[in-house]
Amino acid sequence: MSVLTAFMRGVTRLNDFVGRWIALLIFAMFGFLLLEVGFRYLLNSPTVWTNELTQMLFGIYAVMSGGYIMAHRGHVNVDLLHSHLVPRKRAFMDIVTSLVFFIFTLALLWFGIDMASESISSWETSYSAWNPPIWPVKLAIPLGTGLLVLQGLVKLLEDIAIAFDLDYYTPEDNESKGEQL
Repeated sequence: MSVLTAFMRGVTRLNDFVGRWIALLIFAMFGFLLLEVGFRYLLNSPTVWTNELTQMLFGIYAVMSGGYIMAHRGHVNVDLLHSHLVPRKRAFMDIVTSLVFFIFTLALLWFGIDMASESISSWETSYSAWNPPIWPVKLAIPLGTGLLVLQGLVKLLEDIAIAFDLDYYTPEDNESKGEQL
């Protein structure tokens, strides 16, 4: 079972690493928007690229942060029943509902790979006045979704261990448990 535990920890560490670096894009987006405001209102000379670049960076930020958010239990839950259950019953419920998660994320991964490969093969650009390449943004969709699927697998393995009282995982092993973001 140590291989399984190592896999689970490795995926969580990878998502933690990616998420912390992706979070730094906020500063770039903030800087570009301030630059645009400065050029537009102080110099009366708006740029053609800052808004589009900020939107592309935000797209990458949004899709690449899913695994990190899941690793730190930051996704929204409908808590009407979930929060009132004991951990073991909650884990059983999460196992059943993970089917919906995997259907959605695997479909997103499948179509994201198709969309990204098509975009890369044509070196797709935005066709705007600035006309930057957008294939890197589309490539982020299957990459981020892949990280999210892997973290979802880790969550499912944790839930199985809790539900069936298996020894490869104990709640104390979850390094991100209780961390305030």
